[in-house]
Amino acid sequence: MTRNRPALGQIIYVGICLLLAGTFAFAAMQGNYGLFRRAEVVAESQRLQAELSQIEDRVARMENLTLRLSDEYLDLDLLDEQARSVLGLLRVDEVVIR
Repeated sequence: MTRNRPALGQIIYVGICLLLAGTFAFAAMQGNYGLFRRAEVVAESQRLQAELSQIEDRVARMENLTLRLSDEYLDLDLLDEQARSVLGLLRVDEVVIR
């Protein structure tokens, strides 16, 4: 009776191929440029876009307030509001209740 068993070289070759395939699969999932890292980058990008949008809104508001207090355009209501909040000024006919 003769047995057909694979040669030792073939077993080693298949083992090395499987090891390399596993290494590349692991790197594709967990590596610096893998799928999990890509998901982290996408989530961080979305968070930063939202933060940028909030900052742009704040900048637009500040630009509007600056324009309204500039020499070319003076908003008296805004000036009155700023004088009240910053300097604590009141009009003669107002009563303060604390």
